[in-house]
Amino acid sequence: MKEATFDYVIVGAGSAGCVLADRLSEDGADSVLLLEFGGSDRSVYIQMPSALSIPMNMPKYNWFFYTEPEPGLGGRRLHTPRGKVLGGSSSINGLVYVRGNALDFERWQSEGAEGWAYRDVLPYFKRAERHDGGGDRYRGADGKLDTRYGLLTNPLHRAWLTAGRQAGYPVTDDMNGFQQEGFGRMDMTVGRGRRASAANVYLRPAMRRSNLAVQTHALATRILFEGRRAVGVAYLRGNEEHVARARREVIVSAGPIQSPKLLKLSGVGPAQELSGHGIPLVHELPGVGENLQDHLEFYFQVACTQPITLYSQLSPWRKALIGMRWILRKDGLGTSNHFETGGFIRSRPGIRHPDIQYHFLPMAVSYDGSSLAKEHGFQAHVGPMRSKSRGWVRLASADPREKPKVFFNYLSHPEDWIEMRACVRLTREIFAQHAFDPYRGREIQPGEQVRSDEQIDEFIRQHVESAYHPSCSCRMGAASNPMAVVDPHTRVIGLEGLRVVDSSIMPSITTGNLNAPTIMLAEKAADHIRARPLLPPDDAPHYVAENWQSAQR
Repeated sequence: MKEATFDYVIVGAGSAGCVLADRLSEDGADSVLLLEFGGSDRSVYIQMPSALSIPMNMPKYNWFFYTEPEPGLGGRRLHTPRGKVLGGSSSINGLVYVRGNALDFERWQSEGAEGWAYRDVLPYFKRAERHDGGGDRYRGADGKLDTRYGLLTNPLHRAWLTAGRQAGYPVTDDMNGFQQEGFGRMDMTVGRGRRASAANVYLRPAMRRSNLAVQTHALATRILFEGRRAVGVAYLRGNEEHVARARREVIVSAGPIQSPKLLKLSGVGPAQELSGHGIPLVHELPGVGENLQDHLEFYFQVACTQPITLYSQLSPWRKALIGMRWILRKDGLGTSNHFETGGFIRSRPGIRHPDIQYHFLPMAVSYDGSSLAKEHGFQAHVGPMRSKSRGWVRLASADPREKPKVFFNYLSHPEDWIEMRACVRLTREIFAQHAFDPYRGREIQPGEQVRSDEQIDEFIRQHVESAYHPSCSCRMGAASNPMAVVDPHTRVIGLEGLRVVDSSIMPSITTGNLNAPTIMLAEKAADHIRARPLLPPDDAPHYVAENWQSAQR
């Protein structure tokens, strides 16, 4: 057994782990070890934004988790991809930058995450960001995470924005600024033509420091304790066991699936579950692995009557030209994720902030590339934002090499079905607007015949997919909450020298994609860990529709 000692040991080089590795090592005073089971992210498939579906389908880069059979989806098992590479899921995601709605963080505060209200987190969003359009009251200009808008060269993006306005919805200048609600441009995490993963923008510059060590192909097997204090991590490289001791703290940033797994393997979690696997109990925390949440979505697809979609770029010759141009010049279609416009709307009156999200794509194809486009078409990815269904992550065995069981319990709450039906009907109305008259062909899916609640429900059961936003499985809250796992300083409740920092500690899921709030969360956690003064709160105003109680739009 090989042993080494550091001030901090971080498990997981995903979005949060990369941020922490950078921030905790930046002053040179503390030694930091970052453990990651995956390997290098130096692949054209990862770095070229338009190739986003390729690494997601490669076992080299993806853990390939699958859910247990989901009763609400007719027993289907859904793919739950998680990054297994430097950068974690920020190296295989769709590069969409959405912070969430201001009211999400007000809700966090009410759920026991004291100090995580919008006024508290906005300064950390700004600190993280380097927005291509410059900074303002809401946006950062000098951070590390590159964000930019798409070029909107395809006319279908303009049609989408116009159709939203024609349907009676607002158009917003900035979904990540004052007003999330409405139709508008989407930000992507792209800088200088490359994917702005957490590995590229945080970790790689930090790796030049002598006080940061990064160990790849390292499988963390358990956290080591002396009494109630975490003092290190045992991990495997191949079949050889290593121990990394931590003078200050162990920080688990393994993500919403792997963080609860590692805690449980280490004896921290529900006593009955651990006993069933023969794992000695170190500290009982019944909330470890519970409260699991996700976003579901489906693709509303329409045939296009004009040959202007990205389908024309899918021939081997065209794709080769796009790739070669990207390699040589870092420009052209290869630099975009093509989710350049989208929207956030409310499903019905009485909803205070948007509960439906859109990503618009000028092509009809599956997001993960599992099915190829067969004709010219366009689509909206659409799904509810704040499902009331709750799931779990549980051990399959005490073997750290075995994947845990994942169960989201999708669509188990009746309100989730109400929102899904609204997604179908409201999207159909948007595509029926005059702006799409020059382009609209037949409805590919759900299909014009899918009209009644029963027909819509059956379509949803068969076709809805994960939006790949697992979260909340080690929720943050007050120490008095028996289901809370970490306190508002990200410390594991009841233990010393141990924190969890990643999307698993969100008390509840945010309105939109999760990479941006995860990076913000790690930026703020870094100040808690170093006991530094927090950034001053910012009381910037945020939009709430005046008629939200009585109108849907």
